[in-house]
Amino acid sequence: MNLALVHSRARSGVRAPAVRVEVHLGGGLPSMSIVGLPEAAVREAKDRVRAAIQCARFEFPQRRITVNMAPADLPKDGGRYDLAIALGILAASGQIPLDALAECEFLGELGLTGELRAIDGVLPAALAAAAAGRRLIVPAGNGAEAALASRVEARTGRTLLEVCGHLAGRHSLPLAQALPLLRAPGPDLRDVRGQAQARRALEIAAAGAHHLLLIGPPGCGKTLLASRLPGLLPEASEDEALETAAVASVAGHANGRGLDPARWRERPFRAPHHTASAVALIGGGADPRPGEVSLAHHGVLFLDELPEWERRALEVLREPLESGTVTVSRAARSAEFPARFQLVAAMNPCPCGWAGDSSGRCRCAEEAIRRYRARISGPLLDRIDLHLEVPRLPPSQLRPDQPEGESSACVRERVIAARERQHARAGQPNARLDQAQTETHCRLTPRDQALLERAVEGLQLSARSLHRILRVARTIADLAGSEAIATAHLTEAIGYRRGERGGTASQAA
Repeated sequence: MNLALVHSRARSGVRAPAVRVEVHLGGGLPSMSIVGLPEAAVREAKDRVRAAIQCARFEFPQRRITVNMAPADLPKDGGRYDLAIALGILAASGQIPLDALAECEFLGELGLTGELRAIDGVLPAALAAAAAGRRLIVPAGNGAEAALASRVEARTGRTLLEVCGHLAGRHSLPLAQALPLLRAPGPDLRDVRGQAQARRALEIAAAGAHHLLLIGPPGCGKTLLASRLPGLLPEASEDEALETAAVASVAGHANGRGLDPARWRERPFRAPHHTASAVALIGGGADPRPGEVSLAHHGVLFLDELPEWERRALEVLREPLESGTVTVSRAARSAEFPARFQLVAAMNPCPCGWAGDSSGRCRCAEEAIRRYRARISGPLLDRIDLHLEVPRLPPSQLRPDQPEGESSACVRERVIAARERQHARAGQPNARLDQAQTETHCRLTPRDQALLERAVEGLQLSARSLHRILRVARTIADLAGSEAIATAHLTEAIGYRRGERGGTASQAA
């Protein structure tokens, strides 16, 4: 038989489209060509595959070898096809059984010695192989990741020779084994001294998946509060955790972005530095990779020193905050990544950081403060549900003998109860309600509706802000176990928008 077909998987965003590796041995001078839109790393596979086959003590055919990777219009990159190409050559030349390849998919990069090396994006490929009803063979270094897709039979090999022995029936490759889950305790809310209003806002944000902006002087606890939010969120479901793990899988291991199979059930907490570019946030590159907003999928994205970020970088957040997805388009290809994250941002009230502080140390002119705050656009502020001023605490409240605050576990119980009410009512957290659902589930009495309209006029808020106030009020009512939104719930929600346009609570009334 001069023709062999081997199944593999490409990487396109968080998808793993099927690739058919077709190998034909023909007459003519010995040569090897790879077609089907291969990029440089795939074209170089011919040298890796030749050396690996020879080191495994198989015969490399001295014939004209043509490798076609279908579909031809799908770009192929990386070393993930090396194993499939090598097996196709061996099967086409009759050195391993051809029928053993039919029900399996193969992924892995080959070293010159025939060693199988780990690759990116194995989890999406394992999920796709399970959907296709095929088994999967991957390098041993990817075994723990492949095992997360519990519905696929995934086996691991260390060398090309081991895989060939398995296909010939001489021995069986070991099944991929998942690593024991690590559940290290995270930062606890009990460490936060005082700041009752900030703790309350954090609880509301966790209960309704609302975005939060913390405004306060240096050292008042903004970063401390933000780092406690993941500990208040309900545990991610298996589907949510797999979506998040798939994004980390395709991100690769550069800059600490790769998937840790022992921590795949944890909600991510991403805190990029304010010098990060728009591409680092949103994703991109010639071969599109996910950015920070996608790596924070189903978790928390914390942006500190918000006005210090490049304006263009902040503006790219507007679309994913609304849609929960990011589409990265390039000349040769495009990729879509999920980005359903919860934003927590922090900023100082002025360039020196002390505007409004009781110490009176701020010497910034009003125009300087206005320019500083204008670095954040109105449309972006519109999309943040809760705006909270965090004051500096007096030293007496920071003493070690001061009573500890309520623990994250206690607050989390209330958050979970509120989330259960929301899912029973609308199937999703309040922050993600669309306009029709908001009108259905966030009804007000005529008196409260008039109060809301006066607040919107007094604070000069947009229609988007109005709907976000209603959703926050609905979350506050859920935390209180109330079926209807009461006046107290609405006024508290309005209070979290009063700083958006420089207004005050008295103006709203």
